[in-house]
Amino acid sequence: MKNKICNCISEVLQEFSNEEIVTFMEIPPEESMGDFALPCFGFAKVLHKSPKVIAEELKEAILPHAEELGIERCEVVGGYCNFFLNHAKYVESCLDKIQQPGFGMEQIGKGKTICMDYSSPNIAKNFHVGHLRTTVIGNSLYKIYEKLGYKVVRINYLGDWGTQFGKLIVAYKKWSSKELVEEKGIEELMQIYVKFDAEAEKDASLMEEARAWFVKMEQGDLEAIQIWKWFKEISMVEFERVYELLGISFDSYSGESFYREKVPALVEELKEKQLLVESQGAKVIDLEKYDMPPCLITKSDGGSIYHSRDIAAVLHRKQTYHFEKCLYVTGLEQSLHFKQIFKAIEVMGYDWAENLVHVPYGLVSLEGAKLSTRKGNIIYAEDILKEAIGRALEAIQEKNAKLPDKEAVAKMVGVGAVLFHDLFNQRIKNVDFSWEDVLSFEGNTGPYVQYTYARAKSILRKGNYKGITTEEQSTGKQKIDYQVLAVGTSYELVKSLSGYEDAVKKAAERYEPSIMARYIISVAAAFNKFYHECPILHAQEKDKQARLYLVDLTQRILQEACSLLGMECPEEM
Repeated sequence: MKNKICNCISEVLQEFSNEEIVTFMEIPPEESMGDFALPCFGFAKVLHKSPKVIAEELKEAILPHAEELGIERCEVVGGYCNFFLNHAKYVESCLDKIQQPGFGMEQIGKGKTICMDYSSPNIAKNFHVGHLRTTVIGNSLYKIYEKLGYKVVRINYLGDWGTQFGKLIVAYKKWSSKELVEEKGIEELMQIYVKFDAEAEKDASLMEEARAWFVKMEQGDLEAIQIWKWFKEISMVEFERVYELLGISFDSYSGESFYREKVPALVEELKEKQLLVESQGAKVIDLEKYDMPPCLITKSDGGSIYHSRDIAAVLHRKQTYHFEKCLYVTGLEQSLHFKQIFKAIEVMGYDWAENLVHVPYGLVSLEGAKLSTRKGNIIYAEDILKEAIGRALEAIQEKNAKLPDKEAVAKMVGVGAVLFHDLFNQRIKNVDFSWEDVLSFEGNTGPYVQYTYARAKSILRKGNYKGITTEEQSTGKQKIDYQVLAVGTSYELVKSLSGYEDAVKKAAERYEPSIMARYIISVAAAFNKFYHECPILHAQEKDKQARLYLVDLTQRILQEACSLLGMECPEEM
């Protein structure tokens, strides 16, 4: 209806496009001021008329088309033209659209591929709460883009190469054993890594040993590579356990080690394009004229560095997947790194560099202190998820001990609590981790939303509701009285549901899952208000059927919207 009104206005104000008019259109803060309001101040300079005169002329031009536009009346207040919709027609239009199988699935990405680089933990380090952020943000964006028709390639670019593995080999040989690593797994690797850093502060020769072992890895030394592969296998077992809890999978696990072999070809290309400059024995791309430090390509010993491996990875992904966009979901602190990488691709002559996007998120701290593996200041993702699931199970035992599949429901609720807590806030905001906040089941939380969904399903079961197909509506076999839903909290719920499509598109455009999370909360709040104020199961038959129809569409939208955050919704709680 909004688009129809804007189309009509653009025919009157021919100096302005439909798209421009849509951006001017507002939703008034109070219902008494109409359903839509068009401020005419922005038109005055071009049309050489006062905003009030423009608003009056618009009103006169639109009134003859009011019925077809679904407008009940127009009012001019100051320089505003306020539109009051025919609520019953609006409800019918919205719910008919929501009823369609493809609602919210506008295929703007059809035939296009997006590569997404997220999660990407470092080998031989446990999966901590910081890794959880990139993982759940990336997974939600993947689901949102897939919903819009894109083919999404999910890339887990493992941090599996670098001097840190030289450190780990030295630490393993000095302070651990095969038996200890096999018994304790990644816990042992973490412990000796922390020990190495503590000892290296006292003994500088340890870093020389670590660098020497990494050079051996770069040169393909059999012992070094065997130890590295063993550490990688141990790490992958740990990572997969966390991904299984989250219900997350990937299309590619190609880490930095895969791309180191592609660095020599990159170096040759850069030489041919005369972009390599020597700096203290190292080879760099000079980015001074772009107000950036140089982009390091090879170290003084000729070895690759993460900059060069990242550039090689981008080139390989473009060649392999022919992506429309490539997104990197990493911490805000890596912004300069990605500016350098993207600028390097640009100066190499690739115009698609503009389609490389860094999607940054804020830091996670623990009681105000930065997370640090070296200092042991860390909280593990698996511990958070298991604790949340355990607390959910306790709550179920206390409140609904006879609930079927308690363990499965507890997993949905516990994991949902962790996911929603992270995704509800704008990704760029820093997060100070708090057990109390993450595991709260009250307020704007995942469990609140899941309980709302379960309540809707319970109403439908009690009402023995079988659903209404589009065909039944069009043939009149099942007729909904839309006037029943055109008032009060019913109408507010309809308006809330109608925003789903817009929320999905905005979340994609802004790379912002919090838009979906906040939309879900608005629907849950509108539904619970409707539930408390409108009799459903004990209403007159026509009212009952109309309200059950609205409940049915609400549960469907809640379930679909939650799935875009990676959350599941239990049928009962």
